[in-house]
Amino acid sequence: MNPKILFVDDDENLLAAIQRTLRKRFTFDVTLGGLQALRLLETQGPYALIVSDMTMPGMNGAEFLEQARRIAPETVRIMLTGNADQQTAADAVNRGHVFRFLSKPCPLETLIPAIEHGLKHHQLIQMERELLEGTLTGSVKMMSEVLGMVAPDALGRGQRLRESMRSFAQYVGADSVWALEIAALLSPIGFASMPASLLQKVSNGLDLSTAEAEILGNVPQIGHDLLVGIPRLEGVAEIVRFQAKAFDGSGFPYGDCGGEKIPLGARLLKILVDRLALEAEGVVKARALDAMRKRTGVYDPRLLDRCFECFQDFLVNAVRAERPVRTLTVRELVPDQVVVSDIVTIEGVVLVGAGNRLTPMILQRLQNYDGISEVKQPVLVQDPTDSQPAPSGA
Repeated sequence: MNPKILFVDDDENLLAAIQRTLRKRFTFDVTLGGLQALRLLETQGPYALIVSDMTMPGMNGAEFLEQARRIAPETVRIMLTGNADQQTAADAVNRGHVFRFLSKPCPLETLIPAIEHGLKHHQLIQMERELLEGTLTGSVKMMSEVLGMVAPDALGRGQRLRESMRSFAQYVGADSVWALEIAALLSPIGFASMPASLLQKVSNGLDLSTAEAEILGNVPQIGHDLLVGIPRLEGVAEIVRFQAKAFDGSGFPYGDCGGEKIPLGARLLKILVDRLALEAEGVVKARALDAMRKRTGVYDPRLLDRCFECFQDFLVNAVRAERPVRTLTVRELVPDQVVVSDIVTIEGVVLVGAGNRLTPMILQRLQNYDGISEVKQPVLVQDPTDSQPAPSGA
């Protein structure tokens, strides 16, 4: 199937000329203005490439491409305009992450190679995404499985953060959403190094000694060190390292950067982690926003407001009120089911917390406990109503 192109302009004659001259060379749609183009992106996509005019009534090209990037982040964007001043170019590049900037009138000998280069760039993006998904998914799965065996509560938190990060990152128009999802999922990977007794105290919200608090504070650095040696996860490792860093520069890692020098993924993750903690304490909606705003200097204020726009009530929760709850034995459980209430031992030790998705390794752990009759049964779970989407975006 040939990759599709979307031409956006307010000049009907120009669009008609494009149809006449390029229809035998490329597969494309044409549309008048940004609003119609956004509808096409949602209903007729995916498009490999967008070629948009800058000066259009109602919604200019920079505004359109900024919104188009949120809807279709992998689509390559070219700006075509007669207004070739520096500010126009800067707006187009900064707001819409434009691949190439062309001036009108643009001769075919300039336009056609630019389109071909844009299509090749899109192909590279697709190949990169497939490479990431194909080569890294196994590594990420293995690490999350190990975390689930050692610290199932931490894995459950990472699973929920991943699902929330996907929506949040797309809402703010972030690049490399897949990498941000991995960073959220593996943000607690450092918990795998903690003693079992300390994990239990953290899970139960108990007071920690000075030495224990120091171990807990090292979790981001340990997570970074586990991830940084894996090819293509260097950026993920940095997000994990800076996940507890305050926007004003305080907090771990000490003496390092602050503000927008902190990786975007870490700033997003800091907000999600702290909001999730507030929700666990029953602080939600406007009260949660007020509580976080009062923590002066802790969060990127622009992103904090966007988080509560994206999630007006709660962060993404795997347990859904509309889904039926099943009562099963451990031997009847299957991967991807969501735990509705804590799975505990006969003595009351939590093995898998509510909200966790069951993985093959977690199931093996439960079956091992069940083999010596230590799991309190039956357990309550929900079947997922839809399959979990594979991470996308390079």
